[in-house]
Amino acid sequence: MLEENREAERSTYEPARPRDCVNPFIGTEPVDLPPPTGLAAKWWWPKPQVGNTHPGACRPMGTVSATAYTGGYPTGYGRYGKSLEGKPVPFIDRMLVSGFTHFQPSGVGAIRKYYNYCRVTPLTAEIGGLGALGTAWEVLDEQASPGYYACRLDKSGIRAEITVTPRGAVHRYTFPKSERASLAVDFSHGGIHIEDGRTIPLRAEFRLLGTRTAEACVTMEGLPIRAAVEVHGFGPADFESSLWVAGEPLTGEREKSYDYIRESNYQPFGVVFSGPTEEGQVVEVHVAFSFRSRQQAWRSLSGGARDFDSARTVTESCWDDKLGRIDVSGGTETERRVFYSALYHSLIKPCEANDESPFWPWDGPFYFDFSTMWDMYKTQLPLVLSLFPQHGADLINSMLTVVEMEGNFPIGYRLARGYDRFAHQASALAHVVIADAFNRGLEGIDWDRAVTMMWKDAGRAYGEAFLQDGVVHPITHTLDLAYGCYCTAQVAQSIGDDATATKMMRLAGRWSNAYDDNGLLRESTYYEGTLWNYSFRLLHDMAGRIALHGGDEKFVADLDRFFGFGAPDVSIPGRQPSAEEMAEGYALGRFEGLNNEPDMEVPYAYVYAGRHDRTCEIVRAGMAQMYGDSPGGMVGNDDSGAMSSWYVWNAIGLFPVAGQNVYLIGSPIFTRSQLRLGNGSIFTIEAPETSAERKYVASATLNGKPLQRPYLRWQDIAAGATLHLEMTAKRTAWTTKRPPSVSVNEC
Repeated sequence: MLEENREAERSTYEPARPRDCVNPFIGTEPVDLPPPTGLAAKWWWPKPQVGNTHPGACRPMGTVSATAYTGGYPTGYGRYGKSLEGKPVPFIDRMLVSGFTHFQPSGVGAIRKYYNYCRVTPLTAEIGGLGALGTAWEVLDEQASPGYYACRLDKSGIRAEITVTPRGAVHRYTFPKSERASLAVDFSHGGIHIEDGRTIPLRAEFRLLGTRTAEACVTMEGLPIRAAVEVHGFGPADFESSLWVAGEPLTGEREKSYDYIRESNYQPFGVVFSGPTEEGQVVEVHVAFSFRSRQQAWRSLSGGARDFDSARTVTESCWDDKLGRIDVSGGTETERRVFYSALYHSLIKPCEANDESPFWPWDGPFYFDFSTMWDMYKTQLPLVLSLFPQHGADLINSMLTVVEMEGNFPIGYRLARGYDRFAHQASALAHVVIADAFNRGLEGIDWDRAVTMMWKDAGRAYGEAFLQDGVVHPITHTLDLAYGCYCTAQVAQSIGDDATATKMMRLAGRWSNAYDDNGLLRESTYYEGTLWNYSFRLLHDMAGRIALHGGDEKFVADLDRFFGFGAPDVSIPGRQPSAEEMAEGYALGRFEGLNNEPDMEVPYAYVYAGRHDRTCEIVRAGMAQMYGDSPGGMVGNDDSGAMSSWYVWNAIGLFPVAGQNVYLIGSPIFTRSQLRLGNGSIFTIEAPETSAERKYVASATLNGKPLQRPYLRWQDIAAGATLHLEMTAKRTAWTTKRPPSVSVNEC
């Protein structure tokens, strides 16, 4: 029925501006899609069934995001408590907010604290004034679009609007008539309202500089955050400003500082601006941040925007540029909304803060919030590198500086100082991203420096045992490290370092040590999955991998088992599933159905065994049934845009093999997609007859010439070309050619 409705939409659909198609609320509520049917009903969801996104204002890969604050897990927005599996449990029965905060993760799981800094709260005397600080009010009339968030607060009737600038935010509050309206800024605020979720400062200093300006420097999780604040809109009559601590004004004090704050002596603190307001009076708060100096915070504030409307216009223009890099035609109105919302979510992270690194004293590229790089590296980062080469080069150079300054490439890099707390989840992911940048020919990167850092990092942490023994547990790290060595070899060979290239290629062959005689991964511990979820990941030697498995027939048969072809439907975990229920689900050894990322690329493993038709069936089932345009339109955590970018790639009919110069051809849902690349070229994908039924590729041409291979190189795309796909409703062996493998021919 769902497919019939989508087909009916096609006849009445008229394209709209990309920004108008974005729904930032997608992923903010637990999944509300129809129960899966057909093949999708065989997939099992082990992780929380909510996108964990937020609808706040942000710029593309912007430093600051700003949204309403409830204390919900994990972004600070939403009604749900800590959730690691199943449907999340509400911790409040309706949206209640205590203000508006800055810096949020996007779609992540157990990040918990480190974010939601500098809470701004509008107040009136009629609801208690400063004494009501910390109270939560119901949110009404929420609206959101790229770069803009708005709502109305119950009780006070205050309308709140937020937009962002390159290094800050502009808040606009429309007040009712009040004998005293206030804007309280809580510099000490951070974290969320769950156990161990609050972040408190280590030290702080804050001051009033004038009657309408203030500044602060607060050290959160080892990171000094400087804030500059300016208020516009209160009249001169009866206007006041003051510092406050624990909700009480500090009369006569202009500055205050704290050293060594801990739970036992912590009290909230900040500044408050207040004055009488008439009905409809508008007050703006301009906030800017720096991780380096107060002077830079003030420069960012003065150069940010004259007023709310100008800030919003500039930010929306940035989104128009970025979202306009892909233009799609055909499909349904729903598919277009899902697509551009997914593209929007794919471009929020990582966050650019060039010239603002708090960890080294010189200017240059600095990016943070690779909060889930073990997910992002497969789809989200390849999308950024493909469409935005300057961002890509800066991102790589930032990572190279991180490894020089901190001694290792990050697996997850947040807005906090500290060792790599996510090292147990994966290894050598930066090597894959650097190889992606190399294969795309990004300029402005010192590849000699890159090889040096890649080579040094290969032996850290789990790499030490890998180099010594050829295998390491968790066994997935063996695959990670072997693949990282392959990625290093590619770049080393390009700079003429044959010795490093030869050594790295030899080490890259150790991927086979991870598998047993049945062609599956050895028994080990597995992060968020089982050996089945990792056994079919795409490697640099898929020909050797399939041979080790026993050949095409057995490989395909085990893939069919993994995806549930011919199997009974599964039971999806509900709220607070028992340990026994989860164990039974994991024992299925089943595809996680785009609820989680460990096996997100596995539908394309069929292509290496000559079964492109199976890939088409799986990706179409995933796009049709695991994504929607409602707040519950994600079946699992978006993880910094990883799941959203999976949809973006598959909807246009391509899939990047991370770390390789290979883009696999899939099954597009749009009749025409145009990618506007950073070099000015336009790459077009045409599939004029595509539909829910016509999902198989019958034939292909590239620039009018027959294409007999199921993949493209970056050179095919970057030069500007047209890929034309003839689609059919019949299963067909479109091509018997396989994508490249190192044991057959070099990638």
